[in-house]
Amino acid sequence: MSQSYEAIFENNRKWVEAKITKDPRFFEELAKTQHPDYLYIGCSDSRVTAEELMGTEPGEVFVTRNIANVVNTLDMSSTAVIQYAVEHLKVKHIIVCGHYNCGGVKAAMTPEDLGLLNPWLRNIRDVYRTHQAELDAIDDDKRYDRLVELNVQEQCINVVKMACVQERYILEEYPIVHGWVFDLRTGKIIDLEIDFEKILKDIQKIYNLTGSDWVMSKKTK
Repeated sequence: MSQSYEAIFENNRKWVEAKITKDPRFFEELAKTQHPDYLYIGCSDSRVTAEELMGTEPGEVFVTRNIANVVNTLDMSSTAVIQYAVEHLKVKHIIVCGHYNCGGVKAAMTPEDLGLLNPWLRNIRDVYRTHQAELDAIDDDKRYDRLVELNVQEQCINVVKMACVQERYILEEYPIVHGWVFDLRTGKIIDLEIDFEKILKDIQKIYNLTGSDWVMSKKTK
C-alpha cells in the first residue's frame, strides 16, 4: 500500500489519542446518539469539508454532499437525508453551501458533452437559463462566482419546496433554510442572507403541499 494510504490510519490513531486525552469518555458519549442542530448540504469538492470550515465537532452537523451542492427532488439520496434530518433529527437549520471556483458550476457553463454528468449539470444549467440576462452581462470570472451564488439560492428554494420542511416549519418555526458560499481564496464563509420567509410567501401558491398557511408564525398569533 502507498505511504499516503497508510498515513490515514496513523492520522486516525493520533486523532483517537488526542480525543481520549482531552475527554476519556468522548467515544462512549459519541456512540450513544446524535443531536445535530444543523443539516449541511454541500459540494463534494475535496477542499470544502463542512466540519472543518464550520469549526464543529463530530455529532454537531448532519452532512450530505454532491457535485455542486444540488438539491434535486428526484435524487433519493439528498431528499432522504433532508427528510431524516427534519423529521427524526429535528435539525433547526438547513444550510446549502456552495463555493467559489466550483468545478461543477464551471462545467455547467461549458458547451460540452460530459456524458453521465449531463443530466446532473442540467440542474445548474437551468439556473443559468433563469438568470441568463444578469449572468451574460458579467465578465467571465465574476460570472462564475455569481452563478455559484444563484445556484445556492435556487437549491435553497428546492429545499423549501419539500413537504417535510413545510410541515415542520408550520408546527415549530423550524428548520430555517440558509444559503452560504465558502470562499476558497480567503477561507471565509459568506452568508447570502436568504430571506426564508419571503421565499415561503413567494412560492406558496404553487408549492404548498400542506393545505395550510406556511407562514403561520406563532409570533403573529
